[in-house]
Amino acid sequence: MRKFDWKSTASLDIDCQRGFSPLCPNELPVPDGHTIVDALNAQAQLAMYRVGSMDCHPSNAVWIASKEHPQLSPVKGFINADLYWNAHCIVGTEGIELLPGLPEVAEYDFMVFKGIRPDMHPYGACYHDLFETLSTGLIDYLRMREVKTVIVGGLALDVCVKATAIQLAKRFDVVVNLAACRPIGDPKAAIEEMIQKGIEAISYA
Repeated sequence: MRKFDWKSTASLDIDCQRGFSPLCPNELPVPDGHTIVDALNAQAQLAMYRVGSMDCHPSNAVWIASKEHPQLSPVKGFINADLYWNAHCIVGTEGIELLPGLPEVAEYDFMVFKGIRPDMHPYGACYHDLFETLSTGLIDYLRMREVKTVIVGGLALDVCVKATAIQLAKRFDVVVNLAACRPIGDPKAAIEEMIQKGIEAISYA
């Protein structure tokens, strides 16, 4: 495995929440999503900074699926919510909590809370909007601390992990730790797309 310069490396936990795991089966459970904790904690030892992101959704979000609007059907009339999804990671519910075994939220060096607005459903952790104009502050935080490399893990590999890694790759050396990720579906296309963007894929646990 490649060596990392500890002082210029950050470890990023993307949306490692119960709502994306079998612990909350009625939300958006990623298969085996709850099994990535050890790998996330291991990769954090390679970095000076440990940062994270969390979906923090309101119960009145416009993109919550229903009988009239099935999951993955398109949302119309809102530019920053593209698809309907099952309710997940709603503020005040179990689903919003981090996976057991991860640090408390306040123990992270920086945490992004995304999707707070009812009319916004971002995927990447670097921007609140789908057009990547409204920064969450993550990029600024990393640049101010002269981070050069970001090791990424989280849920799901083929959605929010991919989106975040591609956003970060425009400014940093990005390494996706496959051992610390789980996909919703077949991950091959997502991994290939990230590699084409200059992102390295490793497996470290």
